[in-house]
Parts: sequence; structure tokens; C-alpha cells
Amino acid sequence: MDETEFMRGRVYGADHEDAAPRPGRVYAELVGGPLDGLLLDVTEAARRPEGGGVALPTEIGRHGPGGRAVYAPRAADPSRYDWQGDVP
Repeated sequence: MDETEFMRGRVYGADHEDAAPRPGRVYAELVGGPLDGLLLDVTEAARRPEGGGVALPTEIGRHGPGGRAVYAPRAADPSRYDWQGDVP
């Protein structure tokens, strides 16, 4: 199994040993970029009328440690967050 397969379906920020989605939570799939395939817990954002983008800390993006990957909800499908780019 390669790294991409390993990450798909796992929750961003969760403990590596228990990264499965939890019942009663709302998740969006991260599409593209360094976090492609991970799930983002958007339970709180889903309760707000207008959810915005997020800048997620990651060491595997263009800027390495300390960098962030920026994702925004897809207009036609808010259950998918599209990669917008990496920032330092």
C-alpha cells in the first residue's frame, strides 16, 4: 500500500492509530494538493450558513514544516474541499 492509499479516508488531524471517521460528525473530502483524500471534520462549519476555506498545517506541502495547505468548499458540492494552493 502506498502513502496515498494509506491516507485516503482518514481524518485530518486525528491520531494515526485511530483516524477513522466518527459517528455523528460531518466530514468533507479534501481534493487535490498534499492532503488529497483525507477527510476534514466540518461539523461546526456545517452548522454555519456560510462555510469558508481553511488553511491546514502540513509538513508535506510546498513549504515543508510550518507551511499550510489551503482548501475551500466546492460551490456545487460542499462535501468536497478543493485545494487552492500552499502558503508559508
